[in-house]
Amino acid sequence: MLGLKEEIVKGIEELGFEQPTPVQEKVVPMLLEKDIDLIALAQTGTGKTAAFGLPIIQKTDTSGKTLQNLILSPTRELCLQIARNLKDYAKYLPQLRIVELYGGTDIVRQIKELRRGAHIVVATPGRLHDLIRREEIDLSSVERVVLDEADEMLDMGFKEELNAILSNTPITRTTILFSATLSKEAEKISAEYMFEPTKITVGKRNSGNENVTHEYYAVHRDSRYAALKRVADMYPDMYGIVFCRTRMETKEVAAQLIKDGYNADALHGDLSQSQRDSVMDRFRYKNIQMLVATDVAARGLDVNNLTCVINYNLPDDTETYTHRSGRTGRAGQKGFSISLVTPRESGKVRQIERIIRCKVEKRDIPNGEAVCQRQIESFLDKMVTPVEESNEYVEQILPSMMEKFEDLSKEELVKQIVNQKFQELFDYYKDAPDLNNVRMDRRNDRFDRRDRGERGDRGGRRDYVRLDRFSMNIGQDKGLSAGKVIELINKVSPGEQIKLGRIDVTEKKTYFDADQSYSQFLMDALNGYDYFNSQVRISKVRRPNRDDRGGRGGYRGGGNRNGGGNRDFRGGNRGDHRQRSGRRHN
Repeated sequence: MLGLKEEIVKGIEELGFEQPTPVQEKVVPMLLEKDIDLIALAQTGTGKTAAFGLPIIQKTDTSGKTLQNLILSPTRELCLQIARNLKDYAKYLPQLRIVELYGGTDIVRQIKELRRGAHIVVATPGRLHDLIRREEIDLSSVERVVLDEADEMLDMGFKEELNAILSNTPITRTTILFSATLSKEAEKISAEYMFEPTKITVGKRNSGNENVTHEYYAVHRDSRYAALKRVADMYPDMYGIVFCRTRMETKEVAAQLIKDGYNADALHGDLSQSQRDSVMDRFRYKNIQMLVATDVAARGLDVNNLTCVINYNLPDDTETYTHRSGRTGRAGQKGFSISLVTPRESGKVRQIERIIRCKVEKRDIPNGEAVCQRQIESFLDKMVTPVEESNEYVEQILPSMMEKFEDLSKEELVKQIVNQKFQELFDYYKDAPDLNNVRMDRRNDRFDRRDRGERGDRGGRRDYVRLDRFSMNIGQDKGLSAGKVIELINKVSPGEQIKLGRIDVTEKKTYFDADQSYSQFLMDALNGYDYFNSQVRISKVRRPNRDDRGGRGGYRGGGNRNGGGNRDFRGGNRGDHRQRSGRRHN
């Protein structure tokens, strides 16, 4: 199979490997033939680990203890998964030593493992960089470097660590870069550290998985959760991830789902490592049906057989949407990417379609009758599916059960079973409202009047407002500008008019003034917010004395004048100090 030696073939056949995936068909023979620099673009879940792992295992010399292969991955979970897979592939090669290095665990134990010898090291950039600084690992003998999920590593801020690691490897090494998408940062890495790399793409570059059906439901902001429940009830056998923007929203949605009787849990940055491992293991073993998570928290969670992903909010960038939807529809199976979209987000749907080269179909939110019908059909399908092995106790009491039902016809029996099973559902959906009265023209969004202000609010003297000063941990390095700050506050506060004052954006941080009465709201809404794969941290800081008194506008300036956002602030004339509303005026 693919030119692999007998011991490896035996190991992968025991794992159920029958036919190689497209990426394996392309990559494995190429890497077995010769060591080359390679850029491979393929969606997550297409068999990438075997594509680079099998040739590495076959070409590794196990006669000594020399480190020959380095595999870098963005997260602890992915690191562990790659190492487990490699060990499974190499089951019948007992001399092969594979060591995983990752943070959040005892570094002394990992150092001891390294000193025993390793042929293959699978590592996260942060922990490996730490070990290099401690001079506990020598990369001078490395022949092959694999950058798995390269875009993810760069998005997580590991550029400096990657540069330090790669500069410690021999110039003669070969480098293999795997990624679902290829960003400009990843292209820079390849240009600096790879020599005339061969490029292959499985599927269209930066496109969506062809096995995934993309759908969206039009919702109002305050009916988003009700729509989520309808979708969950419409797919009783769903096994998926619900993506939210912030930790706070993740907690709230998961708590509400659990309260409403759904088999759900949350994955977010406030969990300890042991709590995170527990949630992820329960989800992998399908003890949890719906996992509510932020993008950052879900990194490294690699689970097959997901029936769907649900975008409770659309992400800020289309690449994140592609990563999310790529978690379903794997290994030839069908999957759904479902989005709950407000009129304000409608433009993003068209952007996503252009990038994934696929239509995102608008669906009506199912009504109560449709939900009940789907639940009954699913239940009856299970009823008529033969069980593999009958329960002995059921066999024993079957005669007495038959006696109880002997006066009922088949029709009466089915009716009685369905009524008993679904009476609570029938009651819940008896007078369920229609959630489809949403027009996706932003100008007709019922929130827009509040966004623009009533007619009487278009000019005149503004009320005095006390301002608090805030600091955020992101700045120009993440593409932030004064206009982008306004847009960000718009996104986390739909329907509100939060008055803003001065905005200052530096290379690494951002400072802005905002209405004091919204201080706690902004702290809750923005802390943990996933801004282009960076977790926002916000805190209050001391303001200059001359602004402590509050007033009609604080400062007019701040930030890049061309940074985006509508700068036509209402009230006053062009010479006045004016106060900004966090809401953009269309």
